[in-house]
Amino acid sequence: MTEATTDEPVAATTPEELKDRIDAGEDVFILDARSEGDFEEWHIDGETVSIVNYPYFELLDGIPEDLHDDLPDDQRITVLCAKGGSSELVAEHLEDDGYDVEHLERGMKGWARIYEYTELDVDVDATIAQYRRPSSGCLAYLVVSDGEAAVIDPLRAFSQEYIQDARVFGADLKYAIDTHVHADHISGIRDVAAATDAKAVLPKPAVDRGVEYDQPFETVRDGDSLTVGDVEIEVVHTPGHTSGMTAYHVGDVLFTGDGLFTESVARPDLEDPEAAKNAAKILYESLNEKVLPLSDDTAIAPAHFSDAATPNDDGTYTAELGDLTERMDALTMDEDEFVDFIVADMPPRPANYEDIIATNLGQQDPDDEEAFELELGPNNCAASEEALTN
Repeated sequence: MTEATTDEPVAATTPEELKDRIDAGEDVFILDARSEGDFEEWHIDGETVSIVNYPYFELLDGIPEDLHDDLPDDQRITVLCAKGGSSELVAEHLEDDGYDVEHLERGMKGWARIYEYTELDVDVDATIAQYRRPSSGCLAYLVVSDGEAAVIDPLRAFSQEYIQDARVFGADLKYAIDTHVHADHISGIRDVAAATDAKAVLPKPAVDRGVEYDQPFETVRDGDSLTVGDVEIEVVHTPGHTSGMTAYHVGDVLFTGDGLFTESVARPDLEDPEAAKNAAKILYESLNEKVLPLSDDTAIAPAHFSDAATPNDDGTYTAELGDLTERMDALTMDEDEFVDFIVADMPPRPANYEDIIATNLGQQDPDDEEAFELELGPNNCAASEEALTN
């Protein structure tokens, strides 16, 4: 390497710019300067992403020789850390050593702020938009019809996004709906309701877990429906992932929450780890009695996607039910085989999931920054880390 000397600040890139490069299929090389534990729990991935983890505290005095061996001489290196400060210093060391380098502004906390919006191509008398959070795989939806709107599985960190988008449509937010008590992110139904005339809505079985909200909310049961403009949102109780897990059916779209994903099925252990096997049996019944009998062209719109999921050409994560039934063996197993398969090798539980559940029940009250910190990392709500689709 040729040593470089400059008084100019090291180059920086935004999380959005980095995401665009990855989405475009560009080769990206990342030096992740967080601790090994933080890296193992959560890091940026992708087919064209090469990544090396080397903790910041070992880079304070410069770049060690063994790290030089892992770094490319002919490719820009993007250095990242948790918040953006440490990565800038590491990038300066690399620049001094002659590397083409940049650092990621706001680090992984900035990466967690990326939120994407795409309208679904579905045959429904409404506009349905999917929101995607790449850092965690969280999905939310906006349903707009004839001047009214509902948001399904909103995230607290992005409450203003839904409110502003409904306003752009010229629609009043009528409902803020959760499919269940989430274990991986802080729900936004109370924040949306507090800032608008929307009604916060929870499944009645979810409330029975001990919801303690300090504001009004409504409950729905299996067979109920909610009217938004010209469409009906039908309530379909699908327990298994949790006792309150509920899907919402709008035309040919089924918002499955965490009951069924495009690459896997729900894990059954987050509400009561000791009852996981029994919950898996309930999940089997829900899938076979409530979901699989629907039309093959029903669009499955889940609340999450994992790194193992394959997006559609437009970046969205939906799949036709018939296609999933053909490609996911778990959906055609008998009950005993399904239960044994699902509980055999579940991934680690989401980080901070107990505090997140308590917050979503209203039993804890973190401020916005504390809530954001709680939900950093992957969702891990599926029964497998690998895709179950063949």
